[in-house]
Amino acid sequence: MSTPTKKPGAATGKRSRLYWGVPAVLVALVLVVLAARWLVGLPAVASFVAAYPGHSELPASAPEGFPAWLAWQHFLNAFFLLLIIRTGWQVRTTTRPSAHWTRNNKGLIRTRNAPTKISLELWFHLTLDALWILNGLVFAVLLFATGQWMRIVPTSWDVFPNALSAALQYASLNWPTENGWVNYNALQLLTYFITVFIAAPLAFITGLRMSGAWPKKAAGLNKAYPIEWARAVHFPVMIYFVAFVVVHVFLVFATGALRNLNHMYGVRDDDGWFGFWVFAASVAVMVGAWFLARPLFLRPIASLMGKVSR
Repeated sequence: MSTPTKKPGAATGKRSRLYWGVPAVLVALVLVVLAARWLVGLPAVASFVAAYPGHSELPASAPEGFPAWLAWQHFLNAFFLLLIIRTGWQVRTTTRPSAHWTRNNKGLIRTRNAPTKISLELWFHLTLDALWILNGLVFAVLLFATGQWMRIVPTSWDVFPNALSAALQYASLNWPTENGWVNYNALQLLTYFITVFIAAPLAFITGLRMSGAWPKKAAGLNKAYPIEWARAVHFPVMIYFVAFVVVHVFLVFATGALRNLNHMYGVRDDDGWFGFWVFAASVAVMVGAWFLARPLFLRPIASLMGKVSR
């Protein structure tokens, strides 16, 4: 039995696109910086930046600082999102699953029809999705119960010109003043709002549409919400989350790493090393989970909820 081989032309084409793509991106970034510096140097734009420095004023009742629950939520969100992205890519690219899983049709979840057999990779992806959604619900409740929502939900229309001002400052490499303990800049605020209240729900509703939990025989519902639409949206949302994580991590380290890590992991506003070591421990946990998320370790866990077969 012969094994298929990749065509040399395809590999050469990919390398060629990479060789040309990286310099093209670098040139584009340089042009963006030069254009932004030119714009900021114009009197009208300089006046605009002075009038809108990059952050909107928060309501007087807005809390200051970060509570301990937000630090835990940040870690759990990062933990689940990392593995969701990994397993989502596996589901998309795996042609020969390592195993299959069939849900036990007993207990709290019972259906009239026999459960559908799915790949072990898809089972793990859906399990992580459920845990992420549960964590997100806890996050939303605490967010509104403690007033922290005012830090990531626009409460004034001037957030938009301030976001444009912050974007110009970032692009010109004259970055806006950071004081995340008190107030995010407007661009951060809008980005967090989009991530929490738009991207996350989109990931949920499109993933639900593609999952086995969606009613297959609901003709009217399926016509109103076609699976093709869900597939067309779900993958770009994953790309958005990847881009968000990359930019977020870069800015955390580029705008005062120790203070930012203390905000996010140490629940304190100083330049000590406590937040860094908590962050390092969380990274170690995520790296360990990444390597342990293999069929050898997943099969025993999956067998607790259903039948694992080849």
